[in-house]
Amino acid sequence: MSKIAVVTDSTAYLPPELVEQYRAHVIPLYIHFGKDVYRDGVDIDTSTFYERLRNAPTLPTTSQPSAWDFLELYRRLSREAEAIVSIHISSGISGTVASAQTARQTLMAEIKDPPEVYVVDSRITSCGLALLVSAAARAIAAGLPAAQVVQRVEALAARLFTVFVVDTLEYLHKGGRIGGAAALVGSVLQIKPILHFQEGRIDVLEKARTTRKAKRRMLEIVAERAGNRPIHAAIVHAQAPEEAERICQYLAGHFDCRELLVVEFSPVIATHVGPGTVGVAFYTAERSEA
Repeated sequence: MSKIAVVTDSTAYLPPELVEQYRAHVIPLYIHFGKDVYRDGVDIDTSTFYERLRNAPTLPTTSQPSAWDFLELYRRLSREAEAIVSIHISSGISGTVASAQTARQTLMAEIKDPPEVYVVDSRITSCGLALLVSAAARAIAAGLPAAQVVQRVEALAARLFTVFVVDTLEYLHKGGRIGGAAALVGSVLQIKPILHFQEGRIDVLEKARTTRKAKRRMLEIVAERAGNRPIHAAIVHAQAPEEAERICQYLAGHFDCRELLVVEFSPVIATHVGPGTVGVAFYTAERSEA
């Protein structure tokens, strides 16, 4: 059994079977409905979250795990692991990486022979983060040492492309995850933006006149960027399973998918994108990654 432990956070929202398959340890972020605080994916699932969201007078807020949360997990893993690879949501939209780094420093100071702890800023979240965790698990299973696992994950993170379409910019705007000008364009002119991650932050890639056209264009962009190369891909949705299945069938039918995951937005991320959002993350496979 590998002595390298993989840690990620709840925004990847890996299904339980993948958590087990990847031997991943998941640290939750937090959702705040007024005075009620929930651990993402632990105390609240997506169906309960959306029900509360519909009835909430104001949008919930979210927060990252504390350094203490990470430290407790790292201490426990240190009893057996020789190394810890901790891969997390982009520092451009969350303080999760900062909490992990603080916990790492504390662990290094308090343990005589601590394991190697690598904190990786994925510069992404959700289904893109899920793909990176999957890649890390494969690299560990292949026998790579922790430093090389991290190098591979960071190289893939630099190549990873994520594109998504929201039904409304209201959630991103109110949550402070996108500029006010972009929200104004989407709401007043009824233009549907196609969003992506740029340098770890959410930005507008293109605009379309309708949601249907935006989703069609999203898949065209994937095709343009992937070309005829095989891909590792993941689809994510917020209360849109039928749309996610349609996109899954399209990708399976039009590309050589070496990996094809379908996940949901975690409640923390759904707080900021809102119901109806769909997206695709992918990277092209090199021959050595096939």
